[in-house]
Amino acid sequence: MKEGKIAAIAAYITIIGTIVAYFINLDKKDPVASFHIRQALGTHLLFYLMGVLASMFTGYMIPTAFYIFVLVLWAYGLIIAIKGEQKEIPLVGNFFQTIFKSIT
Repeated sequence: MKEGKIAAIAAYITIIGTIVAYFINLDKKDPVASFHIRQALGTHLLFYLMGVLASMFTGYMIPTAFYIFVLVLWAYGLIIAIKGEQKEIPLVGNFFQTIFKSIT
């Protein structure tokens, strides 16, 4: 379980951490690590997508709201990974689990 928890936490530390966590988890296939790798990958991709969308606005309020939204989701996922639990990120977690189901 300890290796899986380390991989789960590492997945939230940049997109590189997600890739490293994926390879750490290849041999043992820890369910907690796999769950958080899917959640973290989705959160990182959402961050980049929101960044592209936010760049279309000239003001600062809408981009700031986008980034705060993603930051809250990321922090929630990281805290749950530290606890070693499998709770989906609000609003988008189920979607991430569905589209990245091939990551085990």
